Amino acid sequence: MNKIEITEIEVGERLDKTLARLFPEYSRSALEKLIETGSITVNDKIVKTKYVIKPADSIATDFSELDKDPDHIELPIVYEDENVLVINKPLGVLAHSKGTFNKEGTVATFIHPHLNGSDEWKSTNRAGIVHRLDRATSGIMICAKNEETSSFLQKQFSTRNVKKTYLAVIAGEMPEPNGIIDVPIERNPKKPATFRAGVNGKTAQTEFTVVQTNGLHSLIELKPRTGRTHQLRVHLDYLKHPIVGDEFYEGEPAERLMLHALELEITLPGGKRSTFKAPKPEIFNSYF
Repeated sequence: MNKIEITEIEVGERLDKTLARLFPEYSRSALEKLIETGSITVNDKIVKTKYVIKPADSIATDFSELDKDPDHIELPIVYEDENVLVINKPLGVLAHSKGTFNKEGTVATFIHPHLNGSDEWKSTNRAGIVHRLDRATSGIMICAKNEETSSFLQKQFSTRNVKKTYLAVIAGEMPEPNGIIDVPIERNPKKPATFRAGVNGKTAQTEFTVVQTNGLHSLIELKPRTGRTHQLRVHLDYLKHPIVGDEFYEGEPAERLMLHALELEITLPGGKRSTFKAPKPEIFNSYF
């Protein structure tokens, strides 16, 4: 542990503010986590982040957890040029960490060596991530290698100029072979980590086409017109046909969430309209 020398500037200041000022290379959330876990102590005791520093205090810091390199992972690259990197994200991999304290390997840490943007831009834990897939969802993701490309791609997502196609295995049979689910989505106050269909929610539309069915299960193709969090999962749960393996929305138990990002159509820098594909996981075939 290293000691911080207390000066007149620190006396009367909150501990979290002092640390943020003295160590700007670390995020506020990461420093708060170190305080909570005892890696930063005052007088050899764990204190609150809002602790007010006194003249005789002894502050000890251990940043070893933050200085560790993230776990190394390898991801399948579908396409790469000087501006973009397209991958087939495996099941279980996060798009990016929720804070610098998390050293889990993610899509963001994998693409980091490929980035060619400014050092300031590359220093964030979300550099290059322009859209996300849930940890439990596999499939195609496009990443940006620099700031200009990131803004160019993100604008297409925000203006709905990107075409996304997913595959899902659901319980039972859909009422029609194809159609549009047009149901607004809102956060579920009873379960804040989830969402639900609700009249006070944001507009959400999903096109669906039944690809295959055997009565017990159906393989469906989904094309979201909007990009709400958990949109596909909520829409199918609303229709009483939850995605198999969806623990959040009462899906039938399975080895994994049976949702896969199959295709992504987007315009690349330079103006070329391109479609990228990630093959259907073999486990999807086991239901038919």
